[in-house]
Amino acid sequence: MTTINLPLDGKIAPYTLTGTPIAVVKRQPKDFSRIAYAAAHVVADPFADNDPWLTPAIDWDRTLAFRHRLWDLGLGVAEAMDTAQRGMGLGWPEAQQLIKRALAEAASRSDALIACGAGTDHLAPGPDVTIDTIIRAYEEQIETIEASGGRIILMASRALAAAAKSPDDYVRVYDRILRQVREPVVIHWLGEMFDPALEGYWGNADHIAAMATCLEVIEANAAKVDGIKVSLLSKEKEITMRRQLPASVRMYTGDDFNYAELIAGDEKGHSDALLGIFDAIAPAASAALEALGHDRNGEFFELLEPTVPLSRHIFKAPTRFYKTGIVFLAYLNGLQDHFTMIGGQQSTRSLSHLAELFRLADKARVLDDPDLAVTRMKRVLAVHGVA
Repeated sequence: MTTINLPLDGKIAPYTLTGTPIAVVKRQPKDFSRIAYAAAHVVADPFADNDPWLTPAIDWDRTLAFRHRLWDLGLGVAEAMDTAQRGMGLGWPEAQQLIKRALAEAASRSDALIACGAGTDHLAPGPDVTIDTIIRAYEEQIETIEASGGRIILMASRALAAAAKSPDDYVRVYDRILRQVREPVVIHWLGEMFDPALEGYWGNADHIAAMATCLEVIEANAAKVDGIKVSLLSKEKEITMRRQLPASVRMYTGDDFNYAELIAGDEKGHSDALLGIFDAIAPAASAALEALGHDRNGEFFELLEPTVPLSRHIFKAPTRFYKTGIVFLAYLNGLQDHFTMIGGQQSTRSLSHLAELFRLADKARVLDDPDLAVTRMKRVLAVHGVA
């Protein structure tokens, strides 16, 4: 067994790896009884001559190769979402390129499930921003995605959160947009723990009251809504909403704390999945979903439940910095050759946080090659002065 010295409680302590990696096995969406999207990260180009805080530089080859890995495992790709650092380093100009390139790659396969984030992030919130301005901003991004043959994930809007005077403004915007889309969309309700600028979304700081407005929008436009992704990190709120959705509308869990039990469901229903953590634990998620699809429920929980402590650590407050853990695990697993992020976001988590992530990833069996992971962890430790 391999042992590595890691920070623990302000000291350096030996840690011996025990996890047996979950095999990477090719699968297809038809192997699953749930629809499962992984919100995918982008790989930065560490050799670009740019100002990382100001100008994103993307390694397109590695970024797109990672999407093929997700498709090979049977998972869908939720493209240009917050996991791709949308609004935290990835602007709409870069997101357009990402969407167009990813859709072209998806078109080269017969088994690629993909949907793309449309929002208003090219519109800076301000006193001159009106509801009509926000509608036009949504329309612009939707038109771009649909022109490339993409389906829409309708992202929450910081501009709308700032400009809306009441729940009626949300109803007006979503009604107008949903009447226009070509295909049913996934609405994304992203909670303030992921993005503080979205506090009070749907016109109310109380999530249950906000839920009533969201349900009103969905019920009035059910034919244009494939599902809703709820990212509130509350299984109780997700289940409450799930049980009130029209029969034709899916609940896509965005709960990176409780996804295993929400996907498994209960006698009254289940959630499908659209999760950032599936980027990091893709082989485990794929194997677990295949087991669930063949009624091996015990195996489903055996594979997926050990990943939950890892996910809760990666998504701990400040939750918006979870992308750092996602990319760090991709680096440990050899899916990119560096631990560099657009916007310099690799600096948002401490060495102690990364060390605990390493331990939990081992216990969850999601270090694809433990020897490689140890080598790369040692490099990060060395940069921080740990011999």
